[in-house]
Amino acid sequence: MKQRFSYPILERIQSPADLRSLSPEDLLHLADEIRAMIIQTVSVTGGHLAPSLGVVELAIALHYVFEAPRDKIIWDVGHQSYAHKLLTGRFPRFSTLRRDGGLSGFARMSESEYDAFTVGHSSTSISAGLGMACAKALKNDPSKVVAVIGDGSLTAGLAYEGLNQAGDLKKDLIVVLNDNEMSIAPNVGALASFISRKLSSSKKFLDWRSEIKSLLRPGSAAYKMMKRLEESFKVLLTPGILFEAFDFQYFGPINGHRLDQLIGTLAAVKNVGAPVLVHVLTTKGKGYLPAEQNPTYFHGVGSFEVATGNCIKPDKPRPQSYTQAFGETLVRLAEQNPKIVAVTAAMPEGTGLSRFAEVFPERFFDVGIAEPHGVTFAAGLAAEGFRPVVAIYSTFLQRAFDQVLHDVCIESLPVLFALDRGGLVGEDGPTHHGAFDLSFLRSVPNLTIMAPRDEAELARMLVTGLTLPGPSVVRYPRGAGTGADIPEKPEPIPVGTAEILAEGGDILFLAVGRMVDEALCAAQALAKENIKATVVNARFIKPLDVQLIASLCEKIPFVVTCEENALCGGFGSAVVELLADRGLSGVKIARVGIPDRFVEHGPAGTLRSRYGLDAAGIVGKARELLKR
Repeated sequence: MKQRFSYPILERIQSPADLRSLSPEDLLHLADEIRAMIIQTVSVTGGHLAPSLGVVELAIALHYVFEAPRDKIIWDVGHQSYAHKLLTGRFPRFSTLRRDGGLSGFARMSESEYDAFTVGHSSTSISAGLGMACAKALKNDPSKVVAVIGDGSLTAGLAYEGLNQAGDLKKDLIVVLNDNEMSIAPNVGALASFISRKLSSSKKFLDWRSEIKSLLRPGSAAYKMMKRLEESFKVLLTPGILFEAFDFQYFGPINGHRLDQLIGTLAAVKNVGAPVLVHVLTTKGKGYLPAEQNPTYFHGVGSFEVATGNCIKPDKPRPQSYTQAFGETLVRLAEQNPKIVAVTAAMPEGTGLSRFAEVFPERFFDVGIAEPHGVTFAAGLAAEGFRPVVAIYSTFLQRAFDQVLHDVCIESLPVLFALDRGGLVGEDGPTHHGAFDLSFLRSVPNLTIMAPRDEAELARMLVTGLTLPGPSVVRYPRGAGTGADIPEKPEPIPVGTAEILAEGGDILFLAVGRMVDEALCAAQALAKENIKATVVNARFIKPLDVQLIASLCEKIPFVVTCEENALCGGFGSAVVELLADRGLSGVKIARVGIPDRFVEHGPAGTLRSRYGLDAAGIVGKARELLKR
């Protein structure tokens, strides 16, 4: 029988204003209920568990002190916004989290007036918050702006650009640094080391301060002397010196799980009227032991057993994922070639590079949440004769487009981009779908772009990219592969060569990536209607196999292109351009792909079916085309 849970206090919270009628004891009970609700819900829906558990008290304190939605609270990235959602009237719908038609897993302006800014990528909160603070000043609006940013997000340059201008403009902006010494994986870099060292000193300082204060009478000369010493030591022993260099007033560090300290500090800084940074120390996964012990795994997790934290496995075993196939192949290739190095942006596990990092620690580089830097860093490695492989999710490479174009491709440096999560990714929604990479990368000269139909072809494409004299992209989807065996010694694929997988004279399917197998299934379905299809695995989006495609189009005037990418500027557009350039005006063409919109969140299979990105959708397009 399904266990029932009771949330007597949380059920009464219809808006943040209801918090202010609760007693301190009730606020503590509310924190427990919020944690229980998040754990129970995410165990079913999957989601970002550990980040949200770590900020429960912080979310309560922020909404207790500030008056949202009039005051703006911006949650950087938004994967820690579940408690915020529960406190802002979304408790009745919380069970729909990340489900089709339900609540987003991130903050969305279109979802609630309490979501001050739409987020999903890191390090945007300070810049957005400063823009809002300046707008409020222009409107003579005295309400407040609070940007909540994690220490992991402070590895991105955008955060410092925001801090730099905020300190210069002296606007009324409050930045809350949620410091759990983690991003997705443990933080890396000199800044993380600096903050960690300072925190180690400051924790000892806080203990010393508490002991001394307990021995002194408030108001006495000795007490006042201790307060002056405290301010002097604070600069030396806390990370505040860094933020005060940006002309921020620094407060902290504060225990992020002590509601009384949080509420008292936030209330004290609320009316400072100048840039303020409140440094809050939290524990990622707080209140759920499996998440505290393994915060990386529980950062973004699928469904799991609450009692044990164990993942709920599917009924049928799945093939290894494309990510795993990439990681294993790269290790094998790096064993043979000492010039291969790997670069990732704070996601060694998510991109499949954990094993590479173990085997080749000196050839593995985690640059933190800093994709633009990571790409230019790789360009530097390539300029010195190495073969860098930059493993980044498709949606995050968008942040480094200029570096791809300017620093890698102008001089045709041999950087290989392993582009994970190409296409629809499911429940993370529009900020994370890899819907645009083929379109924005196809416009860049000197870049070879490939998309494998299975794991075996992925391995061959990695070999291909690592033998090219210039830059290349291997783009593959999220999730399980097809089960194809990876060859012991993968052979490179001649650049710009497609392959014919099925032959028929009635209609031509040109497909790339995971859509190749969907096209084959569509061809089998149409064969039952006595419609014979030729199916081509294009393999290369750039350069196209011009001779093969043009010759087939001359024979078969009905063509359907198939891709899991935006139709605007993607693979289908490349084929249309080819036909126009060849003067093949008699060809009738239809394109299957992602329409000109931001696709909502939901199960990937449901979304593909909805937008015709499956065999049934291809069959439908073919029938429409043949009726013309």
